[in-house]
Amino acid sequence: MFNLLKTDIRRLLKSRSFYILLAVAAILILMVSAMAAYITDPETLDEMSAQGADVDEHDQRIAEEIRKMDQLDLAHETLGGGFLLVVTGIGMTLFANGDFSSGFVKNICCVQPRRVDYVLAKALTAGVYSGIITVLGAALILSSPYFYGLRPQPCAVPDILGYVVLLWLPHWAFALMALALVLLTRSTTLGIILSLVAGSGLTAVLLGTAGRLLRWPPLEGYLLAPVVKGVYLPQTGITQVGAVLACTVAWMAVYGLGCLFAMEKKDI
Repeated sequence: MFNLLKTDIRRLLKSRSFYILLAVAAILILMVSAMAAYITDPETLDEMSAQGADVDEHDQRIAEEIRKMDQLDLAHETLGGGFLLVVTGIGMTLFANGDFSSGFVKNICCVQPRRVDYVLAKALTAGVYSGIITVLGAALILSSPYFYGLRPQPCAVPDILGYVVLLWLPHWAFALMALALVLLTRSTTLGIILSLVAGSGLTAVLLGTAGRLLRWPPLEGYLLAPVVKGVYLPQTGITQVGAVLACTVAWMAVYGLGCLFAMEKKDI
């Protein structure tokens, strides 16, 4: 298993799609930070108002609230939206599918016939993949506002580290979803579609709407996109640690079993 893991990590670090997705995530984060700095700048708001734009007291109040946010408040306004889930899901889909599109998986299974070892190695690789994306995203969103003149209040290092860990765990579970879909379908189509739909929160919205119509309990809160959003609340801090951990472990178990079941297919 560990030899497979080392091979996967070497392949990951040589993967072009991995670096492309990292670059996309970095560019989006820098753009969001630049936009936040621009729309909250008092001089910009005054200039827009002078040019005839409708800048009212509500807009001024929102801009002031953003300027008063601390580092984690401002960071989670971006990372809590789920776009790192989308990047993680698509990235893991492309990476895992490489074994099947190249036929490399046949060589792996000949050398290492225990398919549980293959799944475990891929699951750990998913943890590494999601961890790199989460750490990069957190580092950029915590530091980039200073590049554009925003000065959020600094947070304590233990708080930042706790936030990053709690943010990483649901992303790891989401990467396992992408892995399970690739192992089940042997293609990237469903993995990419569900990464976009579930990562953006659309699945939670649809489930919540159906639940209200059918008078179900609020099950949508247990999906991974709402879990990521609930990791941190502005002005409150890290919340619901137990719920985040429980949901993450539960989804990891579901997707892990799904991976094992998918590898029982006899087409390898």
